[in-house]
Amino acid sequence: MPQNQHEDPFEDRFAAALRDTGHSFRSDDPAALVGRGEVRGRRKQLLRRTAVLGGMTGVALVGVGATLLLPSDVHDPRRTSAAAGPAATASPSAASPSPAAAFTGDDILRSFKELLPQGTYKEEQAQGAGSLMPPHAHVVFDDGKGAAALGLNLDHVEPGSEQARQRATCPDKALVKYDDCTTAKLPDGSRLALFQGYEYSDRRADTKRWYAELLTPKGHHVVLTEWNAPAEKGAPVSRPQPPLSVQQLKEVVTAAVWPRVVDSMPSRRDRSATTEAPSPGMRGKAIADTLAGLLPKELNVIGEGGEGTEYAYLVVDDGKGGSLVQINVQPGMSDVAGTLFEDAGELADGRLVTTRQSPGEKGAEGVVMWTVDTLRPDGLRVVVSAFNTPAQHQDATRDAPALTMEQLREIALSTVWDAGA
Repeated sequence: MPQNQHEDPFEDRFAAALRDTGHSFRSDDPAALVGRGEVRGRRKQLLRRTAVLGGMTGVALVGVGATLLLPSDVHDPRRTSAAAGPAATASPSAASPSPAAAFTGDDILRSFKELLPQGTYKEEQAQGAGSLMPPHAHVVFDDGKGAAALGLNLDHVEPGSEQARQRATCPDKALVKYDDCTTAKLPDGSRLALFQGYEYSDRRADTKRWYAELLTPKGHHVVLTEWNAPAEKGAPVSRPQPPLSVQQLKEVVTAAVWPRVVDSMPSRRDRSATTEAPSPGMRGKAIADTLAGLLPKELNVIGEGGEGTEYAYLVVDDGKGGSLVQINVQPGMSDVAGTLFEDAGELADGRLVTTRQSPGEKGAEGVVMWTVDTLRPDGLRVVVSAFNTPAQHQDATRDAPALTMEQLREIALSTVWDAGA
């Protein structure tokens, strides 16, 4: 059909159809519907990059579970405009994009906006999937109740890796203050986390930060974050809550378009050199176990955790209340000797030691932080801190940490860390 047969451009009519279909579609089992559609698609083409949401796709997902089938001559948003000429009337096979075609920033931004409620946009930015940088999009969205920043990030995480185990999980409340966080396993095996918390753990501003995070069994990683302010930091709060409900966050991150965007990124081999290189050093669990073995016998461990490599924490109790103890074991830190250890004492074997007693870092009332920081001649840095509270963002629950400065020093200088570096 010639493009000028109707007054409204095809793109506008298509966007309206998407919105109308999305608002009216209902399914008793949307997850199953999505699954059946994916199986049918794999049987037809074994391609993961041919269907794109938004703009002028051949197959588009509306919300979660609804598909709108369009005529085969509708072109993919990654190709040239229909006004460009013969390509608009080519056969279906000619209109299909190459499997190697990457989603542009405009494609991602268009798909993102189609999944959001009615509203206005400004400060639109997006990175496509064709470079080594992970694709992302950012908008300032206003549904009439106040401007709010929204950020979408997409990436691939190697399934079964340490990185994957940390994704789509709730933060530890000993480290992060939040109102609510839930995790769920979806019917297709994906893991979903829904978080409602704050930009500042010390609540020095009322900026709220909510997000939905999805990790599929194939390693597609999707995160949508929203704030109740037009910027992540440094902007006044513009509304009581972020604009999207938890359910709406879920619907956006589980849309079928995002795995296809991730699959159109450069090969994992090319990206692994910059984004998935293994980190040296001990893992969080091993660090926590080693730290527990170095504690005085009178201390009971009532909580523990860690993040990937190099960091772990314990919550200990000597009968006077919980006390957070955290540790970093970092190899290859020789370059900080002239800055962090400029005024440190030096032991006979060349190890540098510095100590400090300071207020807590999160602004909670009465919290103190006692730290012993050490650097070996081979560049291994071991820094141990203890607090007079079981969580940094909570007010002090005791007068002093459960470990003395001398005990922290003994832990930081223990030779067991040298063996694990």
